[in-house]
Amino acid sequence: MENILTLIAGPKVGLTDAMVADIRQGLKALGAHVAAAQWLSPGKACDLAFGDLAPEQADAAARQRLGKVAVDVVAQAAQGRRKLLLVADMDSTMVVGETLDELAEYAGIKDRISAITARAMNGEIGFEAALKERIGLMAGVPETALAETWAKTRLMPGARTLVQTMKANGAYAVLVSGGFTYFTTRVREACGFDIDLGNRFIFTDGKLSGVEDPILGRETKLATLIGTAGERKIPLALAAAVGDGANDLDMIKAAGLGVAYQAKPVVAAEARVRIDHGDLTALLYAQGYGDDDMVEG
Repeated sequence: MENILTLIAGPKVGLTDAMVADIRQGLKALGAHVAAAQWLSPGKACDLAFGDLAPEQADAAARQRLGKVAVDVVAQAAQGRRKLLLVADMDSTMVVGETLDELAEYAGIKDRISAITARAMNGEIGFEAALKERIGLMAGVPETALAETWAKTRLMPGARTLVQTMKANGAYAVLVSGGFTYFTTRVREACGFDIDLGNRFIFTDGKLSGVEDPILGRETKLATLIGTAGERKIPLALAAAVGDGANDLDMIKAAGLGVAYQAKPVVAAEARVRIDHGDLTALLYAQGYGDDDMVEG
């Protein structure tokens, strides 16, 4: 069949045969032909192949049946499901939280910086101006605070597995962030990305004094997706992009599998695919990988 509906349960929810059967029945009621469930992870993720119904209709029908149950839904064409390029955001996507907000703790203004970050990530203010404003407010933070901030930074659950599994199956992985290269290089190494791109701090006499121009933001992220796909001769349909903020939205919309991951409202509302409950392995289940396919190391 030409389409696939993937159901992925959140960590506190079990996906049952009864739940899957109910959704299957809902698709049939709309005139779809639906195959038997194929479990990717028992009690956690399964595929329903279907035809004679648009993916958007299947997505809406499944969400209606699920109501407030913490299960993610991904509906897409079956052809080209596994992607050959991954372009990922860093903060609040590959790592938990915002590294710049955590660094601001050393200036005693974390709440103030976090409020500006939240507005920028929800598209309320321009990213570049917001970044310069935050760095200006943080001027004087000691360079030694970078290592202390990194020591407290945690990878998002499933981050390394996502990158390693896709790479083991021939994909190229790019980390592109409006955050800073001090952190992107370390996340690249920890997860196994092929390359990383980010902004650069300016330190004067061991104290934070600015950010180098040009600033990597929304346009650069989209250009990185398109440029990397072109260089590697990978159709955008075979690219995956994942992020959570407004500066990720253009690349999310352009990729064949564009995922708003635990995203800000403006991003979740516009992305074709959103993961609200699962960890980053949800992107693997969405591509048809099962538990036995996952690469941890």
